[in-house]
Amino acid sequence: MKIAMVGSGAAGSVFASYLRKGGAEEVWLIDPYKAHMDKVAADGMIFRNPDGEFHVTGFKTAYSAEGVPQMDIVIIMVKTTITDVACETAKLISGPDTVVATLQNGLGNEEVLKKHFPASRILFGCGNMGTELPEPGVCVSKPSAGVENLYFGPCEMNDVTRAAGEYLEKCFAAGGALPKFYEDVRERIWKKATSNSGFNTVCAVLRLKIREVYDTPEGVKLVWDIWKEASDVAAALGIPGIWEYMQEEMPRVVKGLGDYYPSMAQDAQKHRQTEVDSLTGAISMFGRKVGVPTPTCDVITLAVKAIQANYERQY
Repeated sequence: MKIAMVGSGAAGSVFASYLRKGGAEEVWLIDPYKAHMDKVAADGMIFRNPDGEFHVTGFKTAYSAEGVPQMDIVIIMVKTTITDVACETAKLISGPDTVVATLQNGLGNEEVLKKHFPASRILFGCGNMGTELPEPGVCVSKPSAGVENLYFGPCEMNDVTRAAGEYLEKCFAAGGALPKFYEDVRERIWKKATSNSGFNTVCAVLRLKIREVYDTPEGVKLVWDIWKEASDVAAALGIPGIWEYMQEEMPRVVKGLGDYYPSMAQDAQKHRQTEVDSLTGAISMFGRKVGVPTPTCDVITLAVKAIQANYERQY
């Protein structure tokens, strides 16, 4: 199958490298980052992961959809703030049986895709690994050992989405990832997104590392309140067990990531636009749909947006 990665930064390059290393026949990287695209086109990708360093070749690259043929699978891997733009790119390289997938972080990404493509041709999921792009032509994967790290499923299961999902699962696995193609992936996505929604947003607002928030009673209460609201919304959507999972998640996060600023806090530090709308913003959106109040998520989303709207004025 022909696969295009629309958005080939750190995560997109890592996912594409797993696919190509795992035997995907044709993989296109589409990204305006010219230095990276040119380096990969000329020399291939240096792909580093816990198993070693690999020289992955055979990619095709482009700065835009111009000149790219029709794909069997298009994977959206841009920042969630520009998913609609990426979907317009995807349309230019899609046919009636092209499957469009999102492996972006957060909640509600499939809802954005549904504005542009039929649900019968959409896969959605997420990756669970650290990724880096230290220089053009070099990407780094940092998965946790032995933990499922790529998971996805269809909006609607049919012959076309099943074939695409099973092909991605096969290539990801052969490339060294630990993927799983689910019939219903929602529980897996909500577990990760709920976890991310707590510390990502609170650390961004308080400008603290994860352990520093955990050690502050007021800070950790905000995290628990976000998690409880997310769990209640998920339950109303027919996705049980999130709250129980979060009881186990807290010690794991603090132990493994306590000395880090999560990605949204890093975005705030570097005056970048955040993906808050796909975390607490999405929890609030789904809460409104199912009639579950989300006051903490509502306020923390507004706080993050106010911060990023006033970067130039802050001390």
